[in-house]
Amino acid sequence: MNIFRFLGDLSHIVSFIILLHKIVKGKSVAGISLRTQELYMCVFCFRYIDLLWNFSSMYNWFLKILFIGASGAIVYIMRFGAAQKASYNADQDSFPIQYLLGPCAVLGLLINQDHWSLFEIVWAFSIYLEAVAILPQLFLLQKQGEVENLTSHYVAALGAYRGLYILNWVYRSYYEQFYRHNWLVYISGAVQTALYVDFFYYYVVSKYYGGKLTLPT
Repeated sequence: MNIFRFLGDLSHIVSFIILLHKIVKGKSVAGISLRTQELYMCVFCFRYIDLLWNFSSMYNWFLKILFIGASGAIVYIMRFGAAQKASYNADQDSFPIQYLLGPCAVLGLLINQDHWSLFEIVWAFSIYLEAVAILPQLFLLQKQGEVENLTSHYVAALGAYRGLYILNWVYRSYYEQFYRHNWLVYISGAVQTALYVDFFYYYVVSKYYGGKLTLPT
């Protein structure tokens, strides 16, 4: 454990808190992509399937339960909450996720750490899928142009989580003698972080000038 890993996990948890606050207390999912949330639920369910047999620490076990539970709760509320369903705009949330699921599944099958292990295949699939799961959300925000504050904070917290995890990898490679490098994770993490660059530019500018975040359509 190091400070970058801890802050990355904390930022990820904060993103869940922000989103749940918006959709539960605010009773609105306007500007939130259900497709992205469903992709994240798939990511956590596939990645943490080893929850059934692999226990490394209470910290990791707690995070796995939290991420699966929080993502599942978000999808459930968005789909079945009366107020939330009424505020959801399916026409705008129209990114074709089959173009994400298909290639990620093929990559997971072909490029993983052990071709004979079903767990390694689905684990690799979850890594690839997480790298691009934010695309429907960014696509929706660009369609809308103006972004609500809580929604912008949610996406910013997710981006911060990924950026901090990259610093965590750098730190571990320098200070942990037997740290095992995983280029599959590195490349996927770099792709995921790159997708946030444009958003972060407009996010920082909006906060600097004290205005609402507006993305070019």
